[in-house]
Amino acid sequence: MKFEFTKNNVRELISTRLVYTTDEVDGDYHLNDGMKESIISNAVKPAAVLIGLIEREGLINVILTKRTEALNNHSGQIAFPGGRIDADDASSEAAALREAWEEIGLDINEVEIVGRLPDYHTGSGYKVAPIIGFVREGADFEINPDEVDYMFEVPLAFLMDEANHKKTSKTWNETERYFYAMPYKTHYIWGVTAGMIRVLYDRVFK
Repeated sequence: MKFEFTKNNVRELISTRLVYTTDEVDGDYHLNDGMKESIISNAVKPAAVLIGLIEREGLINVILTKRTEALNNHSGQIAFPGGRIDADDASSEAAALREAWEEIGLDINEVEIVGRLPDYHTGSGYKVAPIIGFVREGADFEINPDEVDYMFEVPLAFLMDEANHKKTSKTWNETERYFYAMPYKTHYIWGVTAGMIRVLYDRVFK
């Protein structure tokens, strides 16, 4: 029977399948043999993102943004709301919620945290905590133009369909690097964001 991506079904699947322990790691190395040790050792900048799930017409969408070209890191890319963890953030969850407020105006009281994925180590030096939360359907948003060009939503059913996970590559510093890409309409979801989406698929929806 085909899985229906309703809020109740998704919540139940996350609660039963998403098991996280603090000693687990993940990252950009899965499609790049021999790079795990170097990527993990170099990913020292703590960050957090919010994988925001929101109900639309009975089904679940995922909230994503396009970062502005003016940002120093991952400029112009599709991303989850998120950023560096500050010293005064109480936790990774608090950092993800603060960043979502700063970037898309999402009030922390509109989010119900339901879990997290292992820290995702990136080739750009970040150790990212992916925090998963349900966003209230009627939540208001206000884009911060200094950080975000625009916000959009993608059906969770699309992102959790392995047929939409494309394996591709680019050359960085004379080295071929492989990564996932998940093109959706006019949006090119790839790299770190696509990698975290793939981890969610592998751990919960596969």
